[in-house]
Amino acid sequence: MTEPNHVVRSHDNRRQVLYWRLLARLFDHEEQASLESASLAVVEDIGLPTALLDPRAGVDSIVQRHPELAAEFDGLMVPAPDGDGERNRAAEVRRAALVSKLLLNVFASGSGTVTAEQLSRWQSDAGWLERALGCEPGELRSGRPGGGRGVSATGTRGGAPAPDLSQLIPAIGPELGAIEADLVKRMHLREVLADPQLAARLSPSMSLIEQLLRDKNNLSGVALANAKALIRRFVDDVAEVLRTQVEKAGVGALDRSVPPKRVYRNLDLDRTIWKNLTNWSADEERLYVDRLYYRHTARKTTPQRLITVVDQSGSMVDSMVNCTILASIFAGLPKVDVHLIAYDTQALDLTPWVHDPFQTLLRTNLGGGTDGTVAMALAQPKIAEPRNTVVVWISDFYESRSAPLFDAMAAIHRSGAKFIPVGSVTSASRGSVNPWFRERFKDLGTPVISGHIRKLVHELKNFLT
Repeated sequence: MTEPNHVVRSHDNRRQVLYWRLLARLFDHEEQASLESASLAVVEDIGLPTALLDPRAGVDSIVQRHPELAAEFDGLMVPAPDGDGERNRAAEVRRAALVSKLLLNVFASGSGTVTAEQLSRWQSDAGWLERALGCEPGELRSGRPGGGRGVSATGTRGGAPAPDLSQLIPAIGPELGAIEADLVKRMHLREVLADPQLAARLSPSMSLIEQLLRDKNNLSGVALANAKALIRRFVDDVAEVLRTQVEKAGVGALDRSVPPKRVYRNLDLDRTIWKNLTNWSADEERLYVDRLYYRHTARKTTPQRLITVVDQSGSMVDSMVNCTILASIFAGLPKVDVHLIAYDTQALDLTPWVHDPFQTLLRTNLGGGTDGTVAMALAQPKIAEPRNTVVVWISDFYESRSAPLFDAMAAIHRSGAKFIPVGSVTSASRGSVNPWFRERFKDLGTPVISGHIRKLVHELKNFLT
């Protein structure tokens, strides 16, 4: 039944009050008393807790006191499926109150020194925002290839499609990551790490891991032990996600130069029957088989060498973390010889530790300038058999000596080795690729891979298996 006009106007006015308050708090530090009192009246009238208007209250604490709201926050901002039904304006007012709480808690991060408790609460609130968008907590901030979980069965938008992460991550992920990085920088991290109770409140994230890796040489004792524990937790979490992506990626083509193994488990029964149908005896009602057919199961097993070169300058920290872990996963594949080199103005061969990304990251030295020619000097001698070698070079390619580095890369490509330039291995990255290199790679026939790490996983899996 259509609502009367005055009821429609009342709902619209309430929704506008809540959104005007949201905008005022985001862009004006002075509290607007009239908007606050009007918003309080709206929230009380629609039966929601007034804690939604308290900037000090985290979403976790509200949900703990009002468990029924968890289902409303879950999938709250996922677009609803198209329908012919009339708008539910009362539900829109309620949604406006919940959305405003999420956006204010995440994007109005304040200023000044940040405590471990405040960072932890922000991370939790950001996780609720990601859940409201139909994603896993942490997924948009990290750009990790979780693929989106859709909306929980308990959510209010259970029939809606999951959001398009290829659009959401580039748009929202970098903003959330930048806010989190700012909060970490405003925190007295060394003091927090030195206190086991405060350190226990920290949740590892890319922003936090970047700070820990930059500052690790200035830590000792309890602070260093707590930093290492956080790095290992983060490495293990990312490794689990990336390992799943490697397992799901397509494998190499069947090697039909290898005859199929003539064992019963490889017998292609359907093909055997089809090929021998001409031997069917109608009188005896019996099929005589002249030849058995077997399935090809052998795949190319030529030993492959993967040489991964990673720019460890400050702008590439997320790539350094992801590719270090990815290299360790590929190092665990049979007959794959993995080498890992990190560089800034100096190069470091990390191959001895490639199976342990935690130990590898502890040996990195983030920051500084960029000179890829020093890494090339380590990489070139490792190319023993070009046809069986793939070189992955991860960088933004803003180099101090561009021309000689590109010439060496082009020589690798011409030698028959597969050369893969990678600008970014996480779609949450803001990093740009030097257009001088981008155009030359395109002309060379080896365009730069950028965007989601799944692209790199697919490229490598197809070549190495």
